[in-house]
This record gives sequence, structure tokens and C-alpha cells, in this order.
Amino acid sequence: MLTGILLKICSAFAFTVMAALIRMIGDDVPTGEIVFFRSALALVPILVWFGLHGEIRSAVRTASIGGHLIRTTVGAAAMFCMFAGLARLSLPDSTMLTYASPLMVVGLAAVILREPLHLARLFAVLIGLVGVGVMLWPHLANGDLVASLSVGSTGANRTSEGFLFALAGAFFTACAMVQVRRLVQSEATAAIVFYFSSFSALFALFTLPWGWVVPDMKTMAILVTIGFLGGVGQILLTQGYRYAEASVIAPFEYTTLIWSLGIGWFAFGDLPDLFALFGGLIVIGSGMIVIAHERRRGIERAKAREAEAPPG
Repeated sequence: MLTGILLKICSAFAFTVMAALIRMIGDDVPTGEIVFFRSALALVPILVWFGLHGEIRSAVRTASIGGHLIRTTVGAAAMFCMFAGLARLSLPDSTMLTYASPLMVVGLAAVILREPLHLARLFAVLIGLVGVGVMLWPHLANGDLVASLSVGSTGANRTSEGFLFALAGAFFTACAMVQVRRLVQSEATAAIVFYFSSFSALFALFTLPWGWVVPDMKTMAILVTIGFLGGVGQILLTQGYRYAEASVIAPFEYTTLIWSLGIGWFAFGDLPDLFALFGGLIVIGSGMIVIAHERRRGIERAKAREAEAPPG
């Protein structure tokens, strides 16, 4: 179990460093170009890992190419929005807004997958919405959030645009997770990872006519590192679930807040305002309610299976 927790923490650190690098070049490199490097170069460590573990065949074998296209469409949209948000927000603010995604999954799963919406889940979602509202309150109160939909991205409006992009990214991430729940019923994990990275890189190429830049050596090194960290983070995350139950390691996703606060302050001088910090903590609390509820239900299901099992 400890190994699973450590792998989860390491994956959270890798993804936070990746986000910091995206924030660093977000104003100079088009978002589509960043998505391409993030997806294409992530395949290098992923394919090496698959090769070492004999999973190449399972990675390319699929019975649902359409399902992978749907997952990639919403997943790539999530990356575009999150990366655009990172270029406009502080690292801690962007990180905390991603915590709304698991709460959105609860609502989407109830509507799309017909999963039961238990009282604890509903309560957690409502509390999470309050937290998001607190984070957005300064922008709602002065009208910047509404104005950012129609005016140029300058000053406070640019920050408000960042919040909108980050929220859209959280929503599309939730949609992607719902689609992944569908895919795991028939597809290997290796195939889901492989086709997402491959198709996302292909989709990103379609943004080439909108003005990619030729990166200098420093920017190219950052783009390569972004892709590498994305692949390594995915491997660490996947391996973490091999050593511990999802309900055990899920709370350690919130270590990204610690990493983002430290890296954001050290690298960019980023610090969240009180509304963002307080609202983010509320969202984290609501997420912990969902995790605790799912863990309790998992224990109850396990006991029920034991009771139904034939003796001997």
C-alpha cells in the first residue's frame, strides 16, 4: 500500500512540474503546439514501458476505435482549456480549479451512466459548487467574468478568462473520465493510454495553420520535458493503482496543491488570493467526502461478497 501511495505522490509531482513548465511558455507557444508535444513525446516513455512489460499488443488492440475517438475528443479539449488557463492564471489557482473535475464526474455519471446519486455524493457536489463559487466570487462581483466573454484579454479580464478556461478544462476532464469508465469494460488500460496520446497528437496537428512557432533551443527543451513528464506521470499513476486501492491513494492527489504552492511561489511569485485559497479548500473537502463515501461503499460490497460466497 505504501508503494502505491508513494507512486501517486510522485505522479502528482510530475504533473505539477509539467504544469509549471506549460505556464512558463504559455504566452510564447501556441496551445495547440504544446498539446502536440505533450501528447506525442509522452508516447516515448509509455511505449518503452509497454515494451518492457510485454504490453505492446494489448496497447494497439482495440474493439472500440470510436470509443477512443470520443475519449480523445473530450480529453484533448480538456488539455487545450487547461493549458490556456495555465497561461492566464497562477499555478495554485489553476491547480485548485482542477479539483472540481471529480465532483463533475459524479453528476455526469449519474446522467450518462445511470450511476446512483447517493445523498453523500449529492451533498459533496453541492459543497463543491459553493467552493467554486467562492473562488470565482471576486470576478463575479466586479463583472470581469462576464466581460471576459466579449472583450480582449487584458488585465483582470485575462485572469477571468483563465478561470473560465480552467473550469471548462475541469468539465471536459470529467467527460473524459466518464468515457474512460465505459472503455475499461472492453479495453485494456494500455490501449486507452496509447490511443489517447496518439489521437491527441494528431488532433493537435490540425492547429498548425493557426500559427505555430519555431522554438529556440530552450523552448524546445521545455517542450520535450513537458511530453516526457506527461508520459512518466501517467506510468507512475497507473502503477500506483497496482499497489493500492483507488480509494486509498485518491486523497494524495491533493498533494498537487502543496507542490503548486511551492513551485508557483519559487518560480513565478504566484500566491493565491484568500478567496481562491478558501474556495479551493472547500472543494478539497467536498472531494474527500466523495472519497470517504466510496471507500465505505467498497468495504460494504466486499463484505457482501464474502457473505454470499459458498463455504470452503
